[in-house]
Amino acid sequence: MEFSEKLQELRKSKGMTQEELAQSLFVSRTAISKWESGRGYPSIDSLKEISKFFSVTIDDLLSGEKLLSIAEKENKSNIRRICDIFSGAADVCSFMLILLPLYPDPVNGYIYSVNLLGYTDTSAVMYMIHWILFIALILSGVARIILTKTGFEKSRGVMSVLSIILGIITVFFLALTREAYATATAFMLLVIKGILLYSGINHIQR
Repeated sequence: MEFSEKLQELRKSKGMTQEELAQSLFVSRTAISKWESGRGYPSIDSLKEISKFFSVTIDDLLSGEKLLSIAEKENKSNIRRICDIFSGAADVCSFMLILLPLYPDPVNGYIYSVNLLGYTDTSAVMYMIHWILFIALILSGVARIILTKTGFEKSRGVMSVLSIILGIITVFFLALTREAYATATAFMLLVIKGILLYSGINHIQR
């Protein structure tokens, strides 16, 4: 007997509706419907709750092979989530491009390193572009962390691509303005994001 059939049988044996079972297991009714129709399987944590609620073993619900498959899929998903969170944190760290003394500011024949707040050796337009790019990166990082935490998979993928594009644009912009220290910092953050993105995708494809 398949898991979907076993779950339906257990639920009906208690005279419960899908809505009532969903409330007891702290999941959505849609999740119960999906499991009972064979369109998906619960997570390991949900399986434990089902096992406890109906006083059956997990082995009674699923074969060892299927259980292993679910655990492996969940593990890959968790690794991807961790990579996405750290990648988002790398974007948030773009605040360093604002606060660290990374910009050359010539004064009386000497060149001092100042942060973006004290940077005066540039036009108003270029100065504004600095702020737009850095704030966009920081907001991108915050959005990715929130999306990862809330489980919006599709939006998370779009934000990952947007983050990489923003990072590349920032590196090229800083290189064109000949701000070496800022360019190196932005490039380092871009490389970190690239490695994390590759690691996350690589684990999913294995």
